Amino acid sequence: MTQPATTPARAVCITLPDGSQRSFDAPVSVADVAASISPGLARAALGGRVDGRLVDTSHVIEGDAELAIVTARDKDGLDMLRHSCAHLMAYAVKTLFPEAQVTIGPVIENGFYYDFSYTRPFTPEDLAAIEKKMHELAALNEPVERRTLPRDEAVEYFKGMGEHYKAEIIASIPEGEHISLYREGGFEDLCRGPHIPSTGHLKHFKLMKVAGAYWRGDHRNEMLQRIYGTAWATKEELASYLTMLAEAERRDHRRLGRELDLFHIDEHSPGTIFWHPKGWALWQELEQYMRRVYRDNGYQEVRAPQILDKALWEKTGHWDKYRDNMFTTESEKRDYALKPMNCPGHNLIFKQGVKSYRDLPLRYGEFGACHRNEPSGSLHGMMRVRAFTQDDGHIFCTEEQILPECTAYTALLQKVYKDFGFTDIIYKVSTRPEMRIGSDEIWDKAERALMESLKASGCEYQISPGDGAFYGPKIEYTLKDAIGREWQCGTIQVDFSMPQRLDAEYVGEDGARHYPVMLHRAIVGSMERFIGILIEQHAGAMPVWLAPVQAVVVGITSAQDDYVQSVAQALQARGLRATFDLRPDKITYKIREHSLQKPPYILVVGDKEKQAGSVSVRGRGNTDLGVMPLDAFIARIEADIAAKT
Repeated sequence: MTQPATTPARAVCITLPDGSQRSFDAPVSVADVAASISPGLARAALGGRVDGRLVDTSHVIEGDAELAIVTARDKDGLDMLRHSCAHLMAYAVKTLFPEAQVTIGPVIENGFYYDFSYTRPFTPEDLAAIEKKMHELAALNEPVERRTLPRDEAVEYFKGMGEHYKAEIIASIPEGEHISLYREGGFEDLCRGPHIPSTGHLKHFKLMKVAGAYWRGDHRNEMLQRIYGTAWATKEELASYLTMLAEAERRDHRRLGRELDLFHIDEHSPGTIFWHPKGWALWQELEQYMRRVYRDNGYQEVRAPQILDKALWEKTGHWDKYRDNMFTTESEKRDYALKPMNCPGHNLIFKQGVKSYRDLPLRYGEFGACHRNEPSGSLHGMMRVRAFTQDDGHIFCTEEQILPECTAYTALLQKVYKDFGFTDIIYKVSTRPEMRIGSDEIWDKAERALMESLKASGCEYQISPGDGAFYGPKIEYTLKDAIGREWQCGTIQVDFSMPQRLDAEYVGEDGARHYPVMLHRAIVGSMERFIGILIEQHAGAMPVWLAPVQAVVVGITSAQDDYVQSVAQALQARGLRATFDLRPDKITYKIREHSLQKPPYILVVGDKEKQAGSVSVRGRGNTDLGVMPLDAFIARIEADIAAKT
């Protein structure tokens, strides 16, 4: 009897990132490829990228493919660790609290969360127990295994387990789809994956807090409990992150704003800042500094109205694209909006009178007060507000002037950031999005100008494909603070659209009318947010030139009261922000109390100082700088201010 012919297994050729190739006689898993390279890589492998698609190590490659092995050192690998930690947390919760229902658990920046429905609030003691159970389950090193079920079968499967939220999620998936499930030990969860090979890879994690979250983000639904956690590839990275969080708490601008009497936020006006005298002194120093930047770099300061007619916002496109974030009002049957940005007003100013090519580049700057109707849940101190002021500027120029203007702007921004203590800057060029206006030729020119401007400035940059605005590309400038956090502040955007939409023209060398290119630029961005960043950067101990109070004068006894006041007046006469303290308290108490307010200098005077016309100088941090003539101290502090120290 003739046996049926069998089809020989097809050989598979795997191309690795370094260009080398490995051949296999049959389909091969990602794990097997890793093992063929080295035992160490096999142990470290968390997943793989097959022709760019992220997959589990159990994924079988059936044909020739490009493969990159993913480990915890890769961003993809770290995200897989965090995603698998979310599942491990749900496993632990279900083990300890079987009645709890699981909902969703995604990866977020620096960690993960999972939302649960439970009969009572989770306590700090519950979190400690859940974290302990997670470590116990991880130590079992149980394999994480994937399977699929038809949609309707998956719905019934989760309903049978009492997981009604999961059943609801699956029921919203189109009929006929197969659903991916992942199991580890006694816990199985709905998930697209991919996941790590086994729970033993999960070692360095910590649960952080519990917060409320509405099911599917809708306030009409049940309030769930969201447990946040963080996970890292190594013990050292976890420890470093927790240290950073503790340091961030110490530097929190909201707490320091209260302690240093700088500002407060009031429920009578959510998302806005009430500036106290010392906080407003800091604001004014920042504003006057930026005003000098305008003056010294060819900007003309302007001021546009707060409220503009709806028709203008329709022309610019904001009414269609940004309406939900705008505060509106009505008067005499006309609709208006508080401006969320300053650019339309600057176009209207540009349009007044005839502009020539000889006037270009024309640079306008404004400390423009803007309002945006941010959701209340997103408000965060000064970092996310509804009312803010921008150091806003717009440059009207020709296409040929884009490159030199952008190059000059980057150099200016670097100087400004350095003066504020920031030297580590990340540069990103955001290129054309899929939905855009303008010809490819114009986009080519604009993107090339931005990239060339950064090269001319000696800056390495990243590309953010498709993240440009619909009207043009942009550079985003992100600074790193003292504890490594990143803050995107500055930007310059190339806009070929708005001047045309608002009929802003100039007369060219050929005598014809042309539309200028509009460069939107901001260095510090929101003044409120930048001050919040400064407070956290310096932990409230502002450099001398920015300090709301630069020197405090205190006397040892009341016998020096007249000299205390005369010293303070002499400092004030030189334009220094100085105060004095005549309270009849002990000198040690006064020094301690004022030290908590973090002034750069405390000047102590007794009878000897009064007779000699000198001051005993204490620097921040209880540093004894000795006794010096008052004129010598003034020279010292003025040198500090000039050097931006």
